[in-house]
Amino acid sequence: MLSARKIKVWYAVHKWTSLVCTIFLLMLCLTGLPLIFHHEIEELTGDHVAAAPMPEGTPNLSLDRVLEAGQKAYPGMAVQFVSWDEEEHPGQVFLSMAESRRAPSDNNKAVVVDARTGEVLATPNFAEGFMYVMYKLHVDMFAGLPGMLFLGFMGLLFVASIVSGTVIYGPFMRKLDFGTVRYERSTRVKWLDLHNLLGVVTLLWALVVGMTGVINTWADLVFQYWRYDQMAEMVAPYAGQPPLVELGSLEAAMQTARQATPDMTPSFVAFPGTAFSSEHHYMVAMKGETPLTSRLLRPVMVDATTAALTDTRELPWYLTTLLISQPLHFGDYGGMPLKILWAVLDIVSIVVLGSGLYLWIARRKAPIEARIAELERREAEGMVLARGRAS
Repeated sequence: MLSARKIKVWYAVHKWTSLVCTIFLLMLCLTGLPLIFHHEIEELTGDHVAAAPMPEGTPNLSLDRVLEAGQKAYPGMAVQFVSWDEEEHPGQVFLSMAESRRAPSDNNKAVVVDARTGEVLATPNFAEGFMYVMYKLHVDMFAGLPGMLFLGFMGLLFVASIVSGTVIYGPFMRKLDFGTVRYERSTRVKWLDLHNLLGVVTLLWALVVGMTGVINTWADLVFQYWRYDQMAEMVAPYAGQPPLVELGSLEAAMQTARQATPDMTPSFVAFPGTAFSSEHHYMVAMKGETPLTSRLLRPVMVDATTAALTDTRELPWYLTTLLISQPLHFGDYGGMPLKILWAVLDIVSIVVLGSGLYLWIARRKAPIEARIAELERREAEGMVLARGRAS
């Protein structure tokens, strides 16, 4: 059993970690709610791009033809990334273009091309609108890497508040049955009981979402480490060679990647000179075809001139951990039932955070502080009695 002194320490940890992170956690819960249903919201608002229906088995064009069609939308710009999402956007190829292959990707232009006809379906601006604002607030508060790391620190405080709250829950509630809400007491006591109950009920989910959120804030640093660790080894034979001027066939490079990973499908391609590739390679990120393996990537480095295979290997543990944490954080790996569950738990967490803020604003020297003082008094009396018996 915890002593009164230890309970006091754990209570202080819970109070101050909660107070520091509550406002930011409320913002994350509120912005995360629409992000759970981003696909459905895009369809309702008309932002969802759909390719025209065609007979089953209609072959795709060569990727080189797709690139040509996409580049007509933005003449003079260079393709940095090519990506696919057959689950939500079947039959479509997404091109991300910048002023040059080595330019920062912050202001990239997007082009959506029909993979079977080469028709440009849309040139959406992903850097505007309601969902963009929600996403940026949730990820980095429009502050880039410093914003991401700051939110990661808030996530660590959130985890600390959960752990400390769990520790003090037992001593403070041992005289009451689990789930008791004392409706006959004051408003503050009722909210205290609800706060404790809902916090315990959502404990495991909150820990999962909190920890995966923290891991996600390290994404940029983790990918940079992989670039200077694993990718540097994969492209080491090309060290010292001058950057490419002309690129070879992307379709040929894709065929090489498919042959190297026959049981996988493409997720995205990073062009030479971009953050996820070298100056001499197409980095083809292949993914599995099952619900679990579709979240894991395997990089295939293909010579951007000859389309010869340079290297392919499994991702290291730190990148695998990151990729697994992303769908766990947003609950987007189990279809609509899991999305609804995540949304309900998110709303409950908003109530827990809001009630914790209310309890602090309406604080007084009761009941928690008074109960800690009572525990300390009883311990002191017990020590005096014990000394009396010993003498």
